[in-house]
Amino acid sequence: MDVTPLIRDGQQIIQSYAAGLFKVSGISYDHAIIVMPQQTTPWHDAPRKIEDLTLNNFQTLLTQSDDIDVVLFGTGTQMKFIPPSLRQELSAAGLPLDIMDTGAACRTYNVLMAEGRRVAAIM
Repeated sequence: MDVTPLIRDGQQIIQSYAAGLFKVSGISYDHAIIVMPQQTTPWHDAPRKIEDLTLNNFQTLLTQSDDIDVVLFGTGTQMKFIPPSLRQELSAAGLPLDIMDTGAACRTYNVLMAEGRRVAAIM
């Protein structure tokens, strides 16, 4: 029995990641990205350090919050925390954030996307 999830044509799947490099649906990226089932885009608002994150860094996703159930936030090789106040602001704006290391964010995104969930990954 084939247990491989069926991925519809055109959906974005994260194929690999390593040291800040990502391969999504056959395209390589060497910068911060936002991955959603329909598209992958550069994360132009990414700060250099996680400590510098503000609500403004999430504007791209906030404009699409009605189409997103959860945002997986990859923090690199180790999980790092963001200020609880920022997490609360994002949730109040309709953008629930789940923070994890980047590897876990990539794997979780693929599973949720394959299940048809309205997910975004930002890393």
